[in-house]
Amino acid sequence: MRVLVIVPTFNEADNIPPLIARLRAAVPDCHVLVADDNSPDGTGKVADEIADGDDHVQVLHRPGKEGLGAAYAAGFRWGLDRGYDVLVEMDGDGSHRPEELPLLLAALDDADLVLGSRWVPGGRIVNWPRYRELLSRGGSAYSRLLLGLPVRDVTGGFRAFRGHVLDSELLTDVASKGYCFQVDLLHRVVRAGHRVAEVPITFVEREHGDSKMSRDIVIEALWRVTAWGVAARLGKLTGTRHT
Repeated sequence: MRVLVIVPTFNEADNIPPLIARLRAAVPDCHVLVADDNSPDGTGKVADEIADGDDHVQVLHRPGKEGLGAAYAAGFRWGLDRGYDVLVEMDGDGSHRPEELPLLLAALDDADLVLGSRWVPGGRIVNWPRYRELLSRGGSAYSRLLLGLPVRDVTGGFRAFRGHVLDSELLTDVASKGYCFQVDLLHRVVRAGHRVAEVPITFVEREHGDSKMSRDIVIEALWRVTAWGVAARLGKLTGTRHT
């Protein structure tokens, strides 16, 4: 399988060099695409310097900060246009351990999408404040129940997709740009009937830089998930499907 790991970045200059080094050591044949949203701290330049010395690393320079979802969608299209078989989502802050990527890739033998999960047996988090854990667990539980999703970690961002899952129709109308993108995309994959699996991972709080989580992101996720859940229930009553 040709594997492309998409790493969206905004102000991750300190985190991206060790992350790429660990990725290339963990899965030497993988390719890495850094999708940088014109980071003021020079992350794009740092990534370019790494790419100059490694033909398995590419950089997608984007004009400005448009959100996580937009960066991933652009990265998916980039990878699909170049014929990659597997596309992987991975945070640029070091929270996802590259050494666990082989576990996700192995699980693709029996799945179309594999989620690295914090909330299944064997999964854990390191150095998170209690409120962040409660927010993440609560968000996953709310989304899972309202949308009928058969997974434990709905909001996690360490994922491996088989390329055929990410068709143009699936990506075209994904409206959410923030972290809610993860819920939106998972919901669409499940509705399309694809096989989804979870493997336990260890999520480690970032050591450098600031978290991108904000009040606005939480609010967007809450109202969008609620709207999708209501639409799904109305659709069942009327016999129609929502988009």
